[in-house]
Amino acid sequence: MEIARRLIQEGYGIITGGGPGIMEAGNKGATMQNGVSVGLNIDLPFEQGNNSFIDPDKNLNHRYFFVRKVMFVKYAQGFVVMPGGFGTLDELFEVLTLIQTNKITPVPVILFGKKYWQGLCDWIVDTLIDEGKVSASDMDLFLITDDVEETVHYINEFYSGEKSKDLRPNYELE
Repeated sequence: MEIARRLIQEGYGIITGGGPGIMEAGNKGATMQNGVSVGLNIDLPFEQGNNSFIDPDKNLNHRYFFVRKVMFVKYAQGFVVMPGGFGTLDELFEVLTLIQTNKITPVPVILFGKKYWQGLCDWIVDTLIDEGKVSASDMDLFLITDDVEETVHYINEFYSGEKSKDLRPNYELE
């Protein structure tokens, strides 16, 4: 909630998966600051519907994950990835792959929660990099932090100066 609140203060909007839990916290933080709060919902048999903190005209429902991922990639100017399951990992690796292969304009990617993400990062280094599946420089595609202000600073720094013109939908997908 605090990350979303701070990002709204900096002039960004918030896009989440629209569901409960951490997604709801993001939308709530945006709403608390009277900011743009978008929900990209997915129809699932085991989750509740959208959370109540999404702007009514920005509550978008999707039947398929791939459509939702396209919407995230096209309209998000950065990704703050919180601890999650397979869907979160799918979205994370999709974005990293698109950045790595120059299929989209690079965007800041932040993994929030060092303890949660450290094992995955260790595996990337100890397995993927050691076996030559990815480059060591691919670790520079994201930041791992536990700090809200570091998250906000990282995104602001990414878009400082000339990069500020990149604050637009990612049209390379078209």
